[in-house]
Amino acid sequence: MSLELFYLASCSTCQRIMKELKVQKYPFRLQDIKTEQITPGQLDRMKDLAGSYEQLFSRVALKYRALGLNQKKLSEKDYKKYILEEYTFLRRPVFIIGEKIFIGNAPSTVAAVAKGLTALK
Repeated sequence: MSLELFYLASCSTCQRIMKELKVQKYPFRLQDIKTEQITPGQLDRMKDLAGSYEQLFSRVALKYRALGLNQKKLSEKDYKKYILEEYTFLRRPVFIIGEKIFIGNAPSTVAAVAKGLTALK
């Protein structure tokens, strides 16, 4: 079973969640999205698991308003383009456990990841 984690090393929320879930105990493939850019293939796989690029897109990224994206109607093609161009547009962290994806830092999402990891033991 593949275990992947896409995160931002400089993000205190990502660090807190990783510590809380004790990710070092699992054979995750860790990818700091700032230093190792997401590939189109990785993003397509995430989209297949999530259902849409919009699910992966962060509207709280500082550049969302700075680029005036909040004033535009974005398409799936736009969401993909912006995530590939600017790492901050990926909602994070993104956990992939087998064929399940967990996106973002909501408490319910973190709890679901914890439950998924417990099932691995």
